[in-house]
Amino acid sequence: MSTITAAITAVGAYVPEFVLTNDILETMVDTNDEWITARTGIKERRILKDDSKGTSYLAIMAAKDLMAKANLDPLDIDLVIVATATPDMPVAATAAYVATEIGAINAFGYDLQAACSSFLFGMSTAAAYIQSGRYKKVLLIGADKMSSIVDYKDRATCIIFGDGGGAVLFEPNYEGLGLQDEYLRSDGVGRDFLKIPAGGSLIPTTIATVKENLHNIIQDGKAVFKYAVTNMADASELILKRNHLTNEDVNWLVPHQANKRIIDATANRMNLEENKVLMNIERYGNTTSATLPLVLSDFENQFKKGDTLIFAAFGGGFTWGAIYLKWAYDKK
Repeated sequence: MSTITAAITAVGAYVPEFVLTNDILETMVDTNDEWITARTGIKERRILKDDSKGTSYLAIMAAKDLMAKANLDPLDIDLVIVATATPDMPVAATAAYVATEIGAINAFGYDLQAACSSFLFGMSTAAAYIQSGRYKKVLLIGADKMSSIVDYKDRATCIIFGDGGGAVLFEPNYEGLGLQDEYLRSDGVGRDFLKIPAGGSLIPTTIATVKENLHNIIQDGKAVFKYAVTNMADASELILKRNHLTNEDVNWLVPHQANKRIIDATANRMNLEENKVLMNIERYGNTTSATLPLVLSDFENQFKKGDTLIFAAFGGGFTWGAIYLKWAYDKK
């Protein structure tokens, strides 16, 4: 029997219509376009303005986009994983609802949370299910409604985050394409540098926690930046060395879209030309779990079968890593 590898065979995406520009943010907090652009590379981000819709809506729309483009019958999906830091609600898995709403009634589903590394870790998980030989179609969705946990009076966070969703389909491959190697890590030293303080079992929700504004995301920007620059670059460099790859072997770097300076530092460590570094941060900001699939969706037309892609991400916790993947198809 031929060795099974897990390949991405389809991509889908969705971003909300409302565009929150830097100019609009200037009217909300003490900031300006030049300051935001210089420090983050972000010009605008998309916001889901409908209060009746949560992360599941973004995930469902991204999944439907993928199914339409790939002519995928939802009854054939075995598993739905929703990578997210902003599930619709605690306990009830967002993925279970998403699977039902898209008609994947033969699938089981669950959520995966590793902050901004959620989709990267989800790629490892989805690939493992495929490589086991037990499952044929795993739908991995990265989606976050970050606007639901952002304080728009806090300029340290409100300038960064946006809402969006992206999806990929993993299927078996017998040509040696798909996921080749991974290097995934975590370190609890970052627990307090990027977090939502209340709402969990440690500090349950009370009237006091709401009044004290403890249910929105907060971060120590300098600490997060320092760890992100070092660890994302280290992981990417290690995955190259371990697989005896040079910068010339890499066709594309697919980095988490948190900060342009972090992306540039990673690319520089890999000695990559600028045209190999994929970025859409200026249009979407940091959509957390959705950044990697949104990049794949935006640049899918440029990928060729056999291309070498290096994925890299860094998130709260801390969590980080890199994945080496061989692209499995030419866009029709």
